Amino acid sequence: MQNLLSTNEKKYKSLLITLFVLIIVSILISINAGYIKIPLSEVVATLLGNGTPSNELTIFDFRLPRIFMALLVGMGIAISGAILQGISQNPLADPGILGINAGAGFAIVLYMFFFQGTAFFAGWLSIFVMPLAALCGAFLAAFLIYTLSWKHGRVTPTRLLLVGIGINAAFGAGLIIFQMKMEPINFMKAIIWLSGTIWGTNWTFVWTLLLWLVVLIPIAIYKSRVLDVLKLGDSIAIAVGANIERERRFLLFISVALAGACVSVGGGITFLGLIAPHIARRLVGARHAKLLPLTALLGALLLLLADTLGRVIFAPMELPVGIVVSILGAPYFIYLLLKSV
Repeated sequence: MQNLLSTNEKKYKSLLITLFVLIIVSILISINAGYIKIPLSEVVATLLGNGTPSNELTIFDFRLPRIFMALLVGMGIAISGAILQGISQNPLADPGILGINAGAGFAIVLYMFFFQGTAFFAGWLSIFVMPLAALCGAFLAAFLIYTLSWKHGRVTPTRLLLVGIGINAAFGAGLIIFQMKMEPINFMKAIIWLSGTIWGTNWTFVWTLLLWLVVLIPIAIYKSRVLDVLKLGDSIAIAVGANIERERRFLLFISVALAGACVSVGGGITFLGLIAPHIARRLVGARHAKLLPLTALLGALLLLLADTLGRVIFAPMELPVGIVVSILGAPYFIYLLLKSV
């Protein structure tokens, strides 16, 4: 038994190290991906402080912020999806499928429609207007989902999932209505954002999102035992003394905060919160103490690779990262759906 536990720990540590190495390799590849090609030797020299001014501008002001933003957004959305799957007891749960992304997108479209690109903050605060609108929309969607799921003094996982799908459809319809009334330039901006594009590519957004993740991800990992208990079902969770409604509300808040913050700077990225937890679960099992850290690394790696592919395939044009993830994730979602029926 002791040897088995030791072997599992070694396997888990090996997986973490492997993912770290793959992320570093992906970062180096992504730095060189795009219309401007920079040889690896010049990339290393620039990172060590010996690069040319043009290379420093390209790498430090344009590519590295985008790379780190992709890593952070991938981590946040993946963890959010893992939490949603835990509290809904459904392997098909995802922030995009449950309506969280649609709520954020609806708020963004409303902002573009009514303010026509103007900001109600002045100065440097103006760059946070769209992220703030998206975050408010995500929390509105979560509030509606939880409120409408409440029946007979509690929320059942099945009802939570079905109401989430309904809210997703409702917000999707609202999006179409307002998009049809928008000016062409704002319509195109909305389409690009809703397709999932990492638009918040400056260090201000990177540091702001990092603060969210530094606070929220450790809390999620700390609550991993609660997620393990909820995964067993409401009856067993109540039997072991868990306050399931309070814990479910708190974990839903953490999940929505992660998804809302990430979607606010990464656009409507769907399926990542579905794929990453499933791959992690196949590798290390269902214990959330191991599942969540591995899910975060997988989400970061997958989104960085998707963003890099989006910049390479149609260079010098860019394919939105959300479309790349959807192309990869939709078949997997169908496979999971057919397998679960």
